Amino acid sequence: MDHHQDGLDQQQLETLLRRLTLEEKVALLTGADMWSTVPLEKIGLRRILMSDGPSGVRGEIWDERDPSLNLPSATALSSAWDTGIARRYGAVCAAEARRKGVDVVLGPTINLHRSPLGGRHFEAFSEDPLLTADLAAAYVAGLQDNGVAATLKHYLCNDFETDRFTVDVDVDDRALREVYLLAFEKAVVEARAWLVMSSYNSVNGSTLTESPLLAAPLKDEWGFDGVVVSDWAAVRSLDSARYAQDLVMPGPKGPWGDALVAAVQHGEVDELTVDRKVYRLLRLAARVGALGTEPAGVDHPADDGVAFAREAAAAGTVLLRNDGELPWNCGGIKRIAVIGHNAKFARTQGGGSATVIPERTVSPLDGIRRAFPDAELTYALGAVVQEGVAALPLEHLTNPITGEPGLRARFLDAVGGEISAEDRRSAALVWFGGTAPIDESARLELSTWYTPETTGTIRLGFAAVGVARIVVDGRTVLDTAVEPDTDDLASLLLAPPSATAAVNVTEGVPIDIRVEYELGFRPARLAGSLAFTLGIEPDDSDPEGMITAAVSAARAADVAVVVVGTDSRVESEGHDRRTLELPGRQDDLVRAVAAANPRTVAVVNSGAPVLLPWRDEVAAVLVSYFGGQEFGHALADVLSGAVEPGGRLPTTWPATLDDVPVLNVTPADGVVHYDEGIHIGYRAWLRSRAEPAYPFGHGLGYTSWELSRVASDRTVSPGGAITVSAILRNTGQRPGKHVVQVYAERPSSAVDRPVRWLVGHAPVWADPGQSVPVAIPVPARAFAHWDDGWRYEPGVFTLRVGSSVRDLPGEATVSVLS
Repeated sequence: MDHHQDGLDQQQLETLLRRLTLEEKVALLTGADMWSTVPLEKIGLRRILMSDGPSGVRGEIWDERDPSLNLPSATALSSAWDTGIARRYGAVCAAEARRKGVDVVLGPTINLHRSPLGGRHFEAFSEDPLLTADLAAAYVAGLQDNGVAATLKHYLCNDFETDRFTVDVDVDDRALREVYLLAFEKAVVEARAWLVMSSYNSVNGSTLTESPLLAAPLKDEWGFDGVVVSDWAAVRSLDSARYAQDLVMPGPKGPWGDALVAAVQHGEVDELTVDRKVYRLLRLAARVGALGTEPAGVDHPADDGVAFAREAAAAGTVLLRNDGELPWNCGGIKRIAVIGHNAKFARTQGGGSATVIPERTVSPLDGIRRAFPDAELTYALGAVVQEGVAALPLEHLTNPITGEPGLRARFLDAVGGEISAEDRRSAALVWFGGTAPIDESARLELSTWYTPETTGTIRLGFAAVGVARIVVDGRTVLDTAVEPDTDDLASLLLAPPSATAAVNVTEGVPIDIRVEYELGFRPARLAGSLAFTLGIEPDDSDPEGMITAAVSAARAADVAVVVVGTDSRVESEGHDRRTLELPGRQDDLVRAVAAANPRTVAVVNSGAPVLLPWRDEVAAVLVSYFGGQEFGHALADVLSGAVEPGGRLPTTWPATLDDVPVLNVTPADGVVHYDEGIHIGYRAWLRSRAEPAYPFGHGLGYTSWELSRVASDRTVSPGGAITVSAILRNTGQRPGKHVVQVYAERPSSAVDRPVRWLVGHAPVWADPGQSVPVAIPVPARAFAHWDDGWRYEPGVFTLRVGSSVRDLPGEATVSVLS
């Protein structure tokens, strides 16, 4: 985006800056509250409202009464390998942001999948820096072309969750430049992102809010002219004001404030340093329309959000294996067995601050039922995945005051007097920002009538840290304290442990539930925020019986779909994974179902790689990731062949944990050493010569392809670029999509290099029998290495072209000039 689109020119911004007192300037540099900046009527500055993304836009309050579009996870987006989809994804988020009055989306998350144990990988794109950079730049353009600011996060090396507030990442300069910074560079230099978020961790001894990396390369070399905003509560000292950190979030309290005013007055901090930060904030305000200006950019009509969520989910679905089973003929299938916890209770998004509340979600069971209306469907749970309580479903709750679906939530004082009350349409409640009197109240009381779906014993309980009582029909059934199992704020709030008690119920006979949650017993770090889930723990008392029932359903059906996946305590912000195994008895379930029905399709509902030890025993394997609110429809589109499974893996999927060459996410003496340097992801796999289950770039479609006439420009000089060309022919019977990938090699190099590395890629569509010319640009920088500057080793590089990092039939060469 050009400077002339920024709303106000430099002179106008400097005039506004000169009108401010020191105290006013410093006040602008700390948030006004949880989500917004300080307004200043004197210069026509309204607040700038920020909201968590990146897979949707939550808005100012976490409330089911103001739902948000729930888009597929970033891993699903990246699996499409399509910058056009990424740009549209950003534009849809911009439309959501404007609908909710949001100026700044806190996304995209572009940290790398360095180790598959990273707990938040569903929110990031890939293990490869180039693929990440290309998609991030497109996402940013989609947002900012529509006047909404993007925030690149988390800068830098925030690739795991363990001790993320305090850990120091030890990484060499070459890996920083060629891998971790490279993921951010294009979105800054070419897409001109308006914000970058500094992360909690340290890199090479400096916490990121006090890191020289904020100046070089971010501002000095790349020309970043936006705002460096802190991750929430990442700024810990006054000293950080001396660095290129611009904005402290959240507010109103923080380490700058009066202390920074005094530091400037005493000559300890130059007022010019403060001015630079304020100038950047004013420029952001002008760009988003917070200074009486029009938002920068052109209004592009966005896709219909719901339709786009469905399209994007299918475009990012990866067909890992297909033994001729898919696609199904809708008319030829009479009986379908749908099996799995996640088939009915699908995970549409990962856990943590990125969570949004959709108006509705479509489960695989719902989607398959709609797509195959003439088939007889049977459902079997098969195995329990959910750990802890799952919220009581809205349709079985009655608010005792209004008679509408939902519950009454009341904030009470120490003697039981009501301070405020809310009628809510969910049993999973979060207050994070907003005006609820959390810190002023002694107790939260919830009341509802619950109508059971079955007769028998349920495990009724709650998920929250602290002390709570549950009273059913006037009798106390649970009175207990739940202790924290982590120090991480996000996990404490959004993935806490739970407690339950046995309650006998009768189908269709409502029970009166009252919950009393003592607010004074919560950890002090949760001040101002609150999350509480009232729910039922799934019955896992007869695991063998559940598998037996699933096998019976599969045996009686023409085809079986088994949906396996993770739960919210496995993949979430705040903690890393300890294993890549599917939770519970899901592996046993798939094996048993596959043995009973050879036409079994396994669908993986996880945000990042899991182990699939049964992958060769099923007829097909689909990875749907966290497919967003339209997950079920998109899956059914793929199963029925209405849509091509458009995905290719953006991250290597291992066969066993022991094979993974870069695994460590656990600090030793407070440090994680990135000893592998530039060799992460598929680069590390190639170097170790271990065989993954499925390599980077792998994915099948419903047709076949032939690649020919691969060629390249013969030479390239620093600052230049080449074009790699080929002809791609669809040799199958259906229209389809292929992702052409270009990798470079230099086996005889004097420089330590990966065995091969991605330098270009393009999605291609073709009809049956159609030949399509492909031209993929590759910049000279793709051949450079970092050695106190970008250096070019002259000589011949081999270019390999194909459909994954291990399937590269095409070859060309290029001579790099120094």
